[in-house]
Amino acid sequence: MFNIGPLEFVVLAAVALMVFGPDKLPQLTKDAARMLRTMRDLAQGARSQLNSELGPEFANFDLNSLNPRTAIRNALLGDDDLTGLDPRESISRALRGEDEPVNLSKHPMDAATPPASAPPVVPGSQPLGPREAAPYDDDAT
Repeated sequence: MFNIGPLEFVVLAAVALMVFGPDKLPQLTKDAARMLRTMRDLAQGARSQLNSELGPEFANFDLNSLNPRTAIRNALLGDDDLTGLDPRESISRALRGEDEPVNLSKHPMDAATPPASAPPVVPGSQPLGPREAAPYDDDAT
């Protein structure tokens, strides 16, 4: 939760011991533990009160769905369970060519649709040569 390693924890304990002294430190740790327990109970009570007041329609409502990151992930990728999806791993597999190409036309009507044709060629327009500059129009800006 706090992302504190063992060495950092030892340093924090040593600093707390020097600041508060060996006499006050046990009482302070008891008070801190009691405060954390009270905060956890308050959060659980608020959660249960919210679930009870929302009614049976929202019985399986997940508060984590209100997280903006989760909402964006669900909006972009659908409501599938994607908790085990690692985007970095997926991208690296795709770059190595290990992934199968995705078939986006799953609808039966998509198979009957002819492929899009190339855009029409405008008469008089030709591709630029290797060192040819693009045309510039002073009046366009």
